[in-house]
Amino acid sequence: MTQQAKLQTPRARVSHLGSAKSGTLQAWRMRLTAFALLPLTLAFVIILLSLAGRDFESARALIGSPCPAILMILFVVAGAWHMMMGMQAIIEDYVHHEHAKQLALMGNFCFSAVVGLAAVYAVLRISFT
Repeated sequence: MTQQAKLQTPRARVSHLGSAKSGTLQAWRMRLTAFALLPLTLAFVIILLSLAGRDFESARALIGSPCPAILMILFVVAGAWHMMMGMQAIIEDYVHHEHAKQLALMGNFCFSAVVGLAAVYAVLRISFT
């Protein structure tokens, strides 16, 4: 221990070594999407249950109406975003090799974006045709 470290208080020695407080925004966003997914999941399940037993054209008409289509798109976007942030937290915590971590984060983003965009495209295609 150097002379400088001996003169510092314990708090001063660990001042910049503790929590970086960088995860606060991500944790808040995770809670926000989880909270948004509660009613959206309920709406999504209700829409899916109302599609049971319908023929293709009446199912297309139901999904083509604005309210169910918007609710389904919101569900997909919130779910994909929540999935991406959850996997990002896992990758950042458990992948220790920096190169592998960056590749995993890029793959996570691309996978989440492709899944979300494909689902949104499917809902829009059904609702506009």
